[in-house]
Amino acid sequence: MHGKTSWPELVGTNGEYAASVIESQNSRVKAVVILDGSPVTADFRCDRFWVRVDKEVEGIVVKTPTVG
Repeated sequence: MHGKTSWPELVGTNGEYAASVIESQNSRVKAVVILDGSPVTADFRCDRFWVRVDKEVEGIVVKTPTVG
């Protein structure tokens, strides 16, 4: 994978904002905002990043976005 692959600095920010930052810093990936704890597909893709947001606090990233 080329480009940046980890964004710990996005924890605590808005999920949609985080997704836009990820996609702007690595044009080869797609960032998908999901609620933390939601089931995800079993297929592993190097070009997809899960941006997990809190259910209680509207849309705030709760974990470092991860490839999946």
